[in-house]
Amino acid sequence: MFTIPFFISGGEIAFIMFILVMVFGADKIPEIARGLGKGMRTLKDATNDIKSEITNSAEKHLDGSGGENIKKEIDKVKDDIEEITGSISRKK
Repeated sequence: MFTIPFFISGGEIAFIMFILVMVFGADKIPEIARGLGKGMRTLKDATNDIKSEITNSAEKHLDGSGGENIKKEIDKVKDDIEEITGSISRKK
């Protein structure tokens, strides 16, 4: 039997498609699918823009005059963690 990731069988997919055709009509389904695709693409682009803006903002703050203190604190924490985990980690 045909299954997809959400464990929906082929019969259930056919039933869903039948209901979609009955509710929207065969001519409206491609338009709906196209609109959903455009919406998903817009959402993905917006998410990527937000991620890049956050990354760029963080890099600017780390490279700016106040960034040296943050870098020093991060390096200090990394050294502390390495000191603690160094004795715990396995030797290769």
